[in-house]
Amino acid sequence: MALKQVSSNKCFEGFQKVFEHDSAELKCKMKFGIYLPPKAETGKCPVLYWLSGLTCTEQNFITKAGFQRAAAEHGLIVVAPDTSPRGCNIEGEDESWDFGTGAGFYVDATEDPWKTNYRMYSYIKDELPKLINANFPTDPERMSIFGHSMGGHGALILALKNPGKYKSVSAFAPICNPIQCQWGKKALGGYLGPDASKWEAYDATQLVKSYSGSRLDILIDQGKDDQFLSAGQLLPDNFIAACTERKIPVVFRLQQASHFCSPWLGYDHSYFFIASFINDHIKHHAKYLNA
Repeated sequence: MALKQVSSNKCFEGFQKVFEHDSAELKCKMKFGIYLPPKAETGKCPVLYWLSGLTCTEQNFITKAGFQRAAAEHGLIVVAPDTSPRGCNIEGEDESWDFGTGAGFYVDATEDPWKTNYRMYSYIKDELPKLINANFPTDPERMSIFGHSMGGHGALILALKNPGKYKSVSAFAPICNPIQCQWGKKALGGYLGPDASKWEAYDATQLVKSYSGSRLDILIDQGKDDQFLSAGQLLPDNFIAACTERKIPVVFRLQQASHFCSPWLGYDHSYFFIASFINDHIKHHAKYLNA
């Protein structure tokens, strides 16, 4: 499959690049960002996949998160795909920010008119890794995944639905229980239809209740003053309770302002929050990818 390089920038002795390709799964052109550490010039490297949240493209993470220094240090290739198909000319795909364009939710749609193009789950699980492994100096046996918000949901379900495929998983402010929140009900109902029992296959809290695969050490960071946490969109407590019941290790860190009685709000849902703790997540994955 042909790749077209869109941009290339030297960064911490490696390269931050963006490529475009024709996706067979999504039936449209797709872009992804890829950071190639210095080590990639001389040998194969493990790959860490990042899944972004609602409204994002491949640009948000590569320009705002500040992960490249740590990725260079640990010798990790980091891939950041777009969040949905684009330009498919589907009626209604651009009507709202939390459904359609920029909001693929990492599922394989089963409903018209979405089912032809909106297959982000299979794109992330199968097509994109094959493309990356065929064109870059990767070690296909060493792969991990993480993400933010909708992308945190994507990272968790991909790891839970495919035991052993990913060496590690982490998330920033993930949508943990989408069948119980408005974002999830809108997206899953639209892509998968009105039968809510079908939604459970893409809900991390439901999936963890029956998980019986290889050990997963899950790291989650959540901002205490995240507006979507207080609005009931993320529901991490439900996921933590399910993990505790199944004895699945999860480190959940509720990050707050460092100054006692500060008049300012603490960590929120933004990339300022992500950038504050991204090095911890890179180290978390490096521990398993470089083992």
